[in-house]
Amino acid sequence: MVHEIGKGNSVFNQFIAELRNVNIQNDRMRFRRNLERIGEIFAYEISKTFEYEQVEVTTPLGVATASLPVQQPVIGSIMRAGLPFHHGLLNYFDQGDSAFISAYRKHHKDGSFDIHVEYVASPDLNGRNLILSDPMLATGSSMVLTYQALLRKGTPKHTHFVSVIASAEGLEYAKKHLPENSSLWIGVIDDELTAQSYIVPGLGDAGDLAYGEKI
Repeated sequence: MVHEIGKGNSVFNQFIAELRNVNIQNDRMRFRRNLERIGEIFAYEISKTFEYEQVEVTTPLGVATASLPVQQPVIGSIMRAGLPFHHGLLNYFDQGDSAFISAYRKHHKDGSFDIHVEYVASPDLNGRNLILSDPMLATGSSMVLTYQALLRKGTPKHTHFVSVIASAEGLEYAKKHLPENSSLWIGVIDDELTAQSYIVPGLGDAGDLAYGEKI
């Protein structure tokens, strides 16, 4: 199932517009904060799909009932652009666990590249709800390989894959290669993917905009 949050009219689209805007995005603090705010909105929407139970809460004047999640999720993020996005998700799922994955493109002289997953730190995922986030879903390969690497830590009950901007091509690849017990949460879908696998219009390099250029 694919959820495209940006289809509706909400302040969510303002945050994405600011991420894209070349006159705003060079303010790194604002760029990171917008990724964080978008993560918070995704967290709220994803929370509606969880299983809940009725509990009693003692107040100074009596007892109230509340519906609370039966289980807290594991939030997994691909470094480094995913860190502020992860923080936004964690702001809402503040009792959840975290997983971190290092994945990068290794470019070749002919312009092609391979995706390498080097580092995975994760709790036990068996029977858990996993939220796996990466701000940009370009080819979809990073998300698929990262999920496969995380399976060494257990099999999630359900996985929510979350990206701010996806290419139509990458989204189709992800739908074909990700498990049935999963959902895709996308901010907006862009039609074009260049020969170098950059999303157009996209927003540029999210990691560089959040933390500065790398060598």
